[in-house]
Amino acid sequence: MSSSVDVLVIGGGVAGIVAAIAARRAGAHVRLAEAGPQWMRGGNTRHARNLRLAHDAPDARMPGAYRAEDLLADMRRVAGGDIDEALAQALACGAGSIGDWLAANGVRFQTPGRGVAPLSHRTAFFLGGGKPAVSALYATAARIGVEIAYDTEVRGLEFEGGRIVSVELAGCGAVERVAPATVIACAGGHQANRSWLREIYGPRADSIVVRGSPHVTGNVLRALIDAGARTAGDPASAHFVAVDGRGPAFDGGIVTRIECIPYGIVVDVTGARFADEGADLRRTHYARWGERLLEAPRAMAFSILDADGLGRAPSSGLAPVQADSLESLAMALGLPPARLVETVSGYNRSLRSQVGAVQGRPLETRPFYGYPLRPGITFTRYGVAVDPAMRVRRADDGVYDNLFAAGMIMAANILPRAYLAGLGVTLGAAFGRMAGEEAARHAFR
Repeated sequence: MSSSVDVLVIGGGVAGIVAAIAARRAGAHVRLAEAGPQWMRGGNTRHARNLRLAHDAPDARMPGAYRAEDLLADMRRVAGGDIDEALAQALACGAGSIGDWLAANGVRFQTPGRGVAPLSHRTAFFLGGGKPAVSALYATAARIGVEIAYDTEVRGLEFEGGRIVSVELAGCGAVERVAPATVIACAGGHQANRSWLREIYGPRADSIVVRGSPHVTGNVLRALIDAGARTAGDPASAHFVAVDGRGPAFDGGIVTRIECIPYGIVVDVTGARFADEGADLRRTHYARWGERLLEAPRAMAFSILDADGLGRAPSSGLAPVQADSLESLAMALGLPPARLVETVSGYNRSLRSQVGAVQGRPLETRPFYGYPLRPGITFTRYGVAVDPAMRVRRADDGVYDNLFAAGMIMAANILPRAYLAGLGVTLGAAFGRMAGEEAARHAFR
């Protein structure tokens, strides 16, 4: 590996690998440092299924039309007016070409109507999921000459006069100081940093499940902030979803997500309901429930269904806990049996008293089922501010001359709250491409 490079990319998620390819195709000598091992490369995109693309007419990837102005309007709506308009417009424009760029660099997409994924005019689905897409990009990067270092962490960043002059890397039992012409930070947020989460959420942080890589610790983000980078977003804001509490503490991905909540009831650790399960029947209800779980006692809860509800609910990655009676189910889940029976009986009575009720059905068809629930964190909405050229802004209103950022480490400029399905991958890929091309141009200057 070379100690002097044109472009050093920190982080190997979709933003990082796309940035590396774009910079290399622009003629730069590129090195990518990924904190995780090779089998975990790709960040959250390993677990993704799709990305949001703008297109004016049906194409080989998507039916219908979803124009750049439609995407821009959706971003403005979910951001609630708190959005970097220049970056939002750049992303909407980039979403119109990044699909072709990815395809040209080896990524394959599912043909609409010929796979198991649903038809969508807003998102295109990867053929086989995110992991094959990531592997294709890494294969392209290696083929065109990007130097890739796995299990390599950033130990220090050195700045002089508004520019970064060296980066200390630790990997393979050695510490190395690299002097890059330009640096692109693509290391993500701080969702895998349990200590940082405890600072924000207190003891509840120990119940939070990290859906992606355990290597997204926020160390690079913290170093940039300590060096004087301007921040974007709120460190206490994150995208949570309801996940199976029996899943792994890290890297469970999409298969641990629980989508059966509207077909039964949810009780906390005392056996009591604490929200209306039928109030939101959209597929995205699991995101609202992620936040509710975080606020529940001990940040835990349980989805309770009968045979009828389980039959109508989407399938899950892990089989539910099953019992022939509510009392037995409560004991298997660690709930107070009498309280669970009382809660279900009260729920059933309330439904029978509602003449013409259309939401909810009594829980009375044996056997009964339960899922332990925990809040699963996907990404944090906190990072560094960037200008339209993807350069990191300084707190003193300037910019770092040779430091760029892309991906979730700067996503709060666009997504300070809420989320749009598939936009995270689009944001990483489109802004990664922009950052790679800009960094290469700067290195040559």
